[in-house]
Amino acid sequence: MNMPLKSGSDRVTLAHGGGGKAMRDLIERVFTSAFEPDGMEDQARLSDAALREPGARLAFTTDSFVVDPVEFPGGDIGKIAVCGTVNDLAVGGARPLWLSAAFIIEEGTEIALLERVVASMVSEARAAGVRIVTGDTKVVGRGMADKLFVTTSGVGVIAPGRDLAAGRIRPGDVAIVNGVLGDHGAAILAARGDMALSADIRSDCQGLGHLMEAVLTAAPNTRAARDATRGGLASALNEMAEAASVGIEIEETALPLRPEVKGMCEILGLDPLYLANEGTLVLFVPEAEAQAALSAMRRTPAGRDAVIIGKATPTTPARVTMRTLFGGARIVDMLVGEQLPRIC
Repeated sequence: MNMPLKSGSDRVTLAHGGGGKAMRDLIERVFTSAFEPDGMEDQARLSDAALREPGARLAFTTDSFVVDPVEFPGGDIGKIAVCGTVNDLAVGGARPLWLSAAFIIEEGTEIALLERVVASMVSEARAAGVRIVTGDTKVVGRGMADKLFVTTSGVGVIAPGRDLAAGRIRPGDVAIVNGVLGDHGAAILAARGDMALSADIRSDCQGLGHLMEAVLTAAPNTRAARDATRGGLASALNEMAEAASVGIEIEETALPLRPEVKGMCEILGLDPLYLANEGTLVLFVPEAEAQAALSAMRRTPAGRDAVIIGKATPTTPARVTMRTLFGGARIVDMLVGEQLPRIC
């Protein structure tokens, strides 16, 4: 059982954000003991052999996470923060190396919750091969946040010769997803309990860095990849179609969906194509490399359920269409509004 902080509380107080001894106690107990940074300077000093390779480029991304509830089946806000940032780097062809993590903590939040979130972050960072090297904490009053918000930034290195971008997609390229769709959005909806639904659905939250490295080794001419987070697969495909000025045609019969997710969507009138994912990506490869990419994905834990779902077409104007179960076709538009707020 964890002992109380030296400040005498097992919950966060405003004193923990005041810059004094209480704040240092919190940081030492919860954060630095887990992340093990190199010293306590105001910046991380980084070096890696990959940076010295001629033609290598840095990739940099940042994201904030406000998921509700903070803990849910299959993950928590810390796991999403690490996986989401790692994935944003990986789909651009970068090898993720370093993360920063900033925490906005509401007064009254349990220290034990912070410790669970941080432990989750450490576990995911190790699995992804990245280090959390710097960070920050701020405490706000009751009602000014919802327990905990996390902002992570990530730095990675893009090896020479890699150039993934949605604008590189060409007609005939094959679209592949690495796994089932909509699990994260459905898991969050069920966890909130607003709809009195009971469903055994876990978030798909996972890091995709190792999967992308496997794909790029097997299919070096991969055009582009995008993680299908907010707005789901439909929004990711629309963004890619617009950037490349191509059409994208997908097959409804090929879409990997769990029966539980399909059933929840039918009951609530939701479209699973727009449900958020936190461990699912869609990528486009030349047709000649499609089987190699698919096989490489299926050999990784994050890609066991990978399938081809469609292809790029020369359709003008650029749009996404789906061939339905009945042989017809319907337009799949970009999500308008928000199906589920605060899903990441």
